[in-house]
Amino acid sequence: MNTNPPIATTAEIDTLLARNAVVAVGVSGGKDSEALAIATDDHLERIGHTGPRTLIHADLGRVEWRASGPKCEELAKALGWDLLVVRRRAGDMMDRWLLRWQNNQARYLDLSCVQLILPWSTPSMRFCTSELKTAVIRSELKKHFPQHDIINATGIRRQESANRAKMPVAKHEPQSARKGFDAYVWNAIIDWSVEEVFAAIAGRGLTPHEAYTRYGMTRVSCAMCIMSSASDLYQATTCPDNHAIYREMVELEVDSTFAFQSNKWLGDVRPDLLNSEITDRLEIAKRTSARRKMLEAGIPKHLLFSAGWPNCMPTIQEAGLLAEIRLEVAAGIGLNIKHTNASSIIERYEELTALKHTKGGAFNGSDDESQIIIPTFQIPQQSQFTFF
Repeated sequence: MNTNPPIATTAEIDTLLARNAVVAVGVSGGKDSEALAIATDDHLERIGHTGPRTLIHADLGRVEWRASGPKCEELAKALGWDLLVVRRRAGDMMDRWLLRWQNNQARYLDLSCVQLILPWSTPSMRFCTSELKTAVIRSELKKHFPQHDIINATGIRRQESANRAKMPVAKHEPQSARKGFDAYVWNAIIDWSVEEVFAAIAGRGLTPHEAYTRYGMTRVSCAMCIMSSASDLYQATTCPDNHAIYREMVELEVDSTFAFQSNKWLGDVRPDLLNSEITDRLEIAKRTSARRKMLEAGIPKHLLFSAGWPNCMPTIQEAGLLAEIRLEVAAGIGLNIKHTNASSIIERYEELTALKHTKGGAFNGSDDESQIIIPTFQIPQQSQFTFF
């Protein structure tokens, strides 16, 4: 007998279900998506839904727990549903961070950005979700079900955060629909508690992902996630499967001089997993990072780019200051940059301003520098930082 709490629904979702829309449940291997799949299956059986049903898993590659794929397969088998596995064609999550860093260095070299921009995704800039999950899932569902309405169910719960507490039960998503058909995102267990989530899993005779049961994690996504607590980051490194990606991510911290989580360095989580060469370089990267932040905090805000374009022309004094800052920041990461004196800086601003007018101000970059917050650092005058 099903003893799970009721799911949340809307008139729009009920209408699409009555038309036997495709129901695709996004699954990560984590507890919420597993409980969502169970609850959705119960509901569809109860209302007599006969349309296609599928689980869909966005594989994030080497940053993902190795048990996640098999966990999704186990769930599909238990429910008797199909499982679609999708991947970003241009590479996995780690590839995306590495390419972003490569591109951001090229942008800084050419003064297509004023500040050096981090490689990582952030809580306010989650391209990890939008590009490697949402976009590829939408594309696959449209391709796989061209003649159906589509309901894309997610395991979001209001209990998880203040932002999620404000989310609706369902949201129209025309980007996922073909012409003549409709599509919605459905947050069916949005009002469930974490206790109800685990109870639903146990009620089907299933066990949660080993990340919870064996390694003490509170959430499952990437092994090392930008949203992870300090405890979860540590617990993730207790799984030997995650050691290689941990080291690779620390290497990117060191190369870029950007901590994985704002001012929290992944390399500090398990230094015992790193060799002496990388730990030495990590300490240099931290000093370089602090110096870069102090320098960039001194850039007048009106010189920063918005939507990839200059907002105004610098004075000769401002251009000279910017040239000095750029040279020192570039030295910290070993980058041989262009536009290293005041006249060259002004010429580049003039060039970009003219191009902006030609293109009508269309977006010209991956980050809006006017929205990037640079912390203010007070560094003792006697402190001397040497870049290597």
